[in-house]
Amino acid sequence: MEGKITPFPRSSPTGVVRSEPEASQRADWPAWPTYGLIDDLLPVLERWHTAGRRAAIATLVDVRGSSPRPRGSEMAINDLGEIAGYVSGGCVEAAVAAEAARVIATGEPVMLDYGAGSPVLDVQLTCGGRIGIFVRAVDDLGAFSTALRHARDDRRSIDLSLDLSTGAQRFIEPGARSQSGEFIKRYRPVPRLVLVGSDPITLALTQLAPLFGYEVVLLRPYGPAAPPAQASVAYYDIRPLAQALPALALDASTAVFTLTHDMDDDHAVLVAALASPAFCVGALGSRMKTTEREQRLRAAGISDSALARLNTPAGLDIGAREPQEIALSMIAALVERRPRDVAVGS
Repeated sequence: MEGKITPFPRSSPTGVVRSEPEASQRADWPAWPTYGLIDDLLPVLERWHTAGRRAAIATLVDVRGSSPRPRGSEMAINDLGEIAGYVSGGCVEAAVAAEAARVIATGEPVMLDYGAGSPVLDVQLTCGGRIGIFVRAVDDLGAFSTALRHARDDRRSIDLSLDLSTGAQRFIEPGARSQSGEFIKRYRPVPRLVLVGSDPITLALTQLAPLFGYEVVLLRPYGPAAPPAQASVAYYDIRPLAQALPALALDASTAVFTLTHDMDDDHAVLVAALASPAFCVGALGSRMKTTEREQRLRAAGISDSALARLNTPAGLDIGAREPQEIALSMIAALVERRPRDVAVGS
């Protein structure tokens, strides 16, 4: 139901569409939008719960025309005025934070309506669109974050059903039937990047991928006991590929790049990865090797539909030459192919 446009409520469940940020909120607003660099709210919510904070979450539930953020984007605000995440391009966040403070204090949710045609004239969008943002308090922050953590640890998607009339929220399994007036927000597993290799491009990827929200798994058969100190690696495996590959749980939120510079090792990695639901599978190498790789993979029983996920030579053609540039081109390929259903619909 992505892209469906529904009429925005002219009033909140309490009967008022609010928008105007108070002067104190404007004065205290961060000079730089560092909150917009936080896309993963779960660690933030867990810290707030541990600190005994109360919180509200603002969810972008509807879009008309252009919007810098997709439906399902979220912003969290606590009772100290701390914020994380964003729902627009900076046009409305201060106003949303002011509304969230009221929601935390009263417990009453509110639907905010901003942009072209909105009754709120003092908060407009430079993109010319119109957005609806639903803000509700999270009454049990511990239970909320624990449900998300369990789903994440199990690497499974989970849906949150929001009642846009009452603010009631409940977690449901993906595909479960929602009720009229509910908005469904999907939380996918953290994207994971499996790297096989030890060259400078591999090292550059271990540094760059986490900046884009990827959890990095590094395989280096017979390698040193620990990865380099400058690498950001969640899991490191030095066992032979025959042992390490079967142990990988490759799901639809996982990508695999092999950079071994060995055709046989690359082939073993590609066979295992293409037999899985991994959304992107890539191999470093020259274009001249592409045909040979594909022929070997077909001979190994890999179907044409699976080969459609093969990215070789790995990365997008951006004229990259240096290790960091090549790593950037490979991250760009992941951006192009990564699943994006953060919101299911209403």
